[in-house]
Amino acid sequence: MTCLHVSGPLRQAPRPARRLGGAACRLLVAAAAWLHAVGPAHPQDLDVVLYAGDPSRPTWLDQIEDPEERAAFKALRDADEPVEQRALSERFLERFPRSGLVAFAHSVAAKACISANDLDAALDHGRMSIRLFPENVTLLVALANVQVLKGFLDEAEVSARDALEHLARFHRPVRYQREEWDRIARGLEGSAQFVLGRVAVTRAMGARGESRAAGLAEARARLHKSIRLNRTDGIALLLLGMVEAELGNRGDALSAFEAAARIPGPARERALDRLRQAHRESGTHAASLELFRSAIRPLRVRSEDTGGLDRKRDPTPGEYAGSEGCRACHEEVFDAWSATGMARMFRPYSSENVIGDFAEGGEFRGSDGELLSRMLVDDGRHYFELPADGSTKRYRVDYTIGSKWQQAYATRLPDGRVHVVPIQYNAIHGKWVNFWEVLDHGPSKRSRVRNFHRMESETNYQLHCSSCHTSQVQAEGALVVPDRITYREAGINCEMCHGPSRAHERAMRLGRARLGEEDVPPLRFASLDHESYVSVCAQCHMQSAMVELGPRGEINYSGREEPFLTRRRQRPYEEFSRTAFYADGRLRETTFIVESFVRSRCYRQGQAHCGNCHDPHPADSATNPTSLKHRDEPNRMCLQCHEGLRMDLAAHTRHAPDSEASQCTACHMPRIMNSMMFLAGTHRIDDIPDAEMTGRFGRDESPNACFSCHEGESMDWLERHLADW
Repeated sequence: MTCLHVSGPLRQAPRPARRLGGAACRLLVAAAAWLHAVGPAHPQDLDVVLYAGDPSRPTWLDQIEDPEERAAFKALRDADEPVEQRALSERFLERFPRSGLVAFAHSVAAKACISANDLDAALDHGRMSIRLFPENVTLLVALANVQVLKGFLDEAEVSARDALEHLARFHRPVRYQREEWDRIARGLEGSAQFVLGRVAVTRAMGARGESRAAGLAEARARLHKSIRLNRTDGIALLLLGMVEAELGNRGDALSAFEAAARIPGPARERALDRLRQAHRESGTHAASLELFRSAIRPLRVRSEDTGGLDRKRDPTPGEYAGSEGCRACHEEVFDAWSATGMARMFRPYSSENVIGDFAEGGEFRGSDGELLSRMLVDDGRHYFELPADGSTKRYRVDYTIGSKWQQAYATRLPDGRVHVVPIQYNAIHGKWVNFWEVLDHGPSKRSRVRNFHRMESETNYQLHCSSCHTSQVQAEGALVVPDRITYREAGINCEMCHGPSRAHERAMRLGRARLGEEDVPPLRFASLDHESYVSVCAQCHMQSAMVELGPRGEINYSGREEPFLTRRRQRPYEEFSRTAFYADGRLRETTFIVESFVRSRCYRQGQAHCGNCHDPHPADSATNPTSLKHRDEPNRMCLQCHEGLRMDLAAHTRHAPDSEASQCTACHMPRIMNSMMFLAGTHRIDDIPDAEMTGRFGRDESPNACFSCHEGESMDWLERHLADW
């Protein structure tokens, strides 16, 4: 799947190829293939649990309201020839510069430009597409190949590493069958590994001593990975032979050259030249080249070398102690946790837990004035009265869901099914709302109050809510059936984050404290790396994470003690509703808070994690609902890493030190994410006010932090001030 032509001695810079090979074009065909699989809208994909295997279809095209824009994109989608694709994509970008599909139009244009060998234009289109939609794996791989060919080594390395990360994170796109995607993914990974090998070789040739040897060793390892994934890649084999020759491994070099010489393609003749040269230098001129080649041992592709870091352990069944089991030794933390929103996420009914206004005469009407619900208290018990086939039916409140900004209510059926009433109480606005209608941007199956009495799956708590509101949820066998889903504890208990801790509890009671390895429960978060730390929080705070049932039907927990930590695969972002994103690519909904955070340089380069800013069980939960550390000095959360800004903050912010605009979050975490009917700060923390994006997409689709305070100012004002900055 590589597409670089290796020519000349290894010590020389590679000659630019006249054209990129067909592999790059194949990669970018895959990058745009989603366009041919657009189906009907599937709006109910926010604030729900995703199960592996659930049907999902891309919905963005279906949500284009402008018929001309829709027609133009359909024409682009249906185009087959690169020349036509480039013309249509660039015409689309010119006519609809504010479209939510700009990123994908740029992706198609990049593909077409590679086919035409216009690599500079391909880079321009590709960079813009990735800026708007960073998780486009196939485009990243193709760009990495172009970037390394053009000599942009740093860019190529970032693109290739990002592609490998996303390949590991995301589930296969629904448009592909498993076998087809496995083949494509192997090719993409092999090509990305080749790019990293090429980068390592080029850097090594400009180094000396240990740096040179280390660079060549890394290149060899990367190329072996690439070849293991694609054994017919003659270019990777040729480059491996050159690396082995530089390392003085003559036999391994000849094996690689011989393997490359057997594969038709651009590397074959170069490999034969190397074999002829080796034959001449061998002193066996009487023997034919064919006999010389026949004596070369077959190439042995090295298996993955984990360096001992990837421990292989037999899964150990995990026993859970329950939150009360932690209390004896951790009473102070237990008391703090008990007051948090996590502990109160889902609770059996108790009148003192109800925050909604059930005063006599309380009612909720739809936008057309139709009466949809009455809320009442009868004999000390809270109820809803909802329409049911021309009459009304009373539903008892059996559970409360949430306790801070908003509260929902659920009723339990005799067979054990629990259903959530669409009408919820928003404490911030002090009113009843049909929250799902708000979240789904209009009526949806779950928001239709008149259908609630049917108790359909869309309002079922066990299916859609329990995974993030209750602890140790389990299905019966491999079937996810609402009335056969059970849980250990209401709310989010200690072991949802720290893992099964019965063995630890027993050891402590017997005075035999057991301190295992870092990823063995109970997890000690102070010793976790940033990826592991965030993966624990992502269990509930990553909308795209997909549940895959454990061997005994485990839904939201691991039935194993070792290893407990698992990283859920994510549903590709293009398979979500367009409304989850701004046109400038930023995520709009707080259900995607982790997805936003892992895009940031704070996470990717600075290795920041959730615990740097948040305390999951603070002592002041009642007055600190966001569980912030240093909430009275919020800049401390940023200055713990950016220490150099502390002495003269105003020089960085261009605002008075004690002003709101000198808070780091004002510019870098603007409130642009929809939460419980309020705006929360984006967690793409390196967000910087961007006049170009706001000018291109408009204030609604590219909100700018500057306009949060300077709402009445013009775009000219914004462009002028940010340019001066």
